[in-house]
Amino acid sequence: MINFSEITFLITTFRSEKVIYNCLQDLPEISQKIVIENSGNKNLKIDLEKKYKNLRCMVMNTNKGYGCANNIGIKESKTNYVFIINPDVFLRKKKLNDIISIIGNQKFSIASVLEEEEKLNYVFDESKILEKNFVKGFAMLLDKKNMFSQIFDENIFLYLEETDLCLRIKKKGGRIILLNVSVEHLGGNSHGDFDDIEMQKSRNWHWMWSKFYYIKKHEGYFFALLKTLPNFFSSLIKFFLYSIIFEKSEKTKYKMRFLGLTNSYLLKKSFFRPYTGHD
Repeated sequence: MINFSEITFLITTFRSEKVIYNCLQDLPEISQKIVIENSGNKNLKIDLEKKYKNLRCMVMNTNKGYGCANNIGIKESKTNYVFIINPDVFLRKKKLNDIISIIGNQKFSIASVLEEEEKLNYVFDESKILEKNFVKGFAMLLDKKNMFSQIFDENIFLYLEETDLCLRIKKKGGRIILLNVSVEHLGGNSHGDFDDIEMQKSRNWHWMWSKFYYIKKHEGYFFALLKTLPNFFSSLIKFFLYSIIFEKSEKTKYKMRFLGLTNSYLLKKSFFRPYTGHD
């Protein structure tokens, strides 16, 4: 059975000061913890390393994106198991014990858990484990022995990183399991205020860029174009519509979706970055 001393908890943060402390609250003291801070907040590093045992906070000089930051943390980890969690996920002690108990001696590449609202949508047998092709990335335990040298695709800045990883793992013959453990996940609040305009711009730009890139990577350019053209025309039409009726927020949203998709069509890198608010 896995021991908590064999697990490194990895948390990538971006303007996550409001939630990170609650996230860290119940993580085992014996476990190593690595925080990759993407918004350049050096004060957060000082405070976290002062308050928590076995914690190292690495402040990035530039915003590396979610996948790249996770890769950095995984390479820095000294344990075979890495538990990647979003800063707005709360893994209480009982839930952590349940996770370890259910996994037991199972062999896997990824073991993930449920969000609270998902709990009623799944039926588990006595093993309390489901075999899956894909799992959400907000809280997932990785076995580094059954992974790639570079785990996440660093071309993807935000969105679909874990979906891409799961697909590559399944193609390799790896095992992905979902555990009958539900945890609290705020969702959409990991990185700054949900209504912040810079975050909204970033989310919409990257959602469209990543969607085309992901399909192109696994199915080819033609099928990616075919599957995203409805998004392209919808974004363009809605941009003009909301421009006419002076709905600035909606206008900005669809403008960013259109731009993200257009740049992905042109095979440009995922370059858009939100303002961090830190020097």
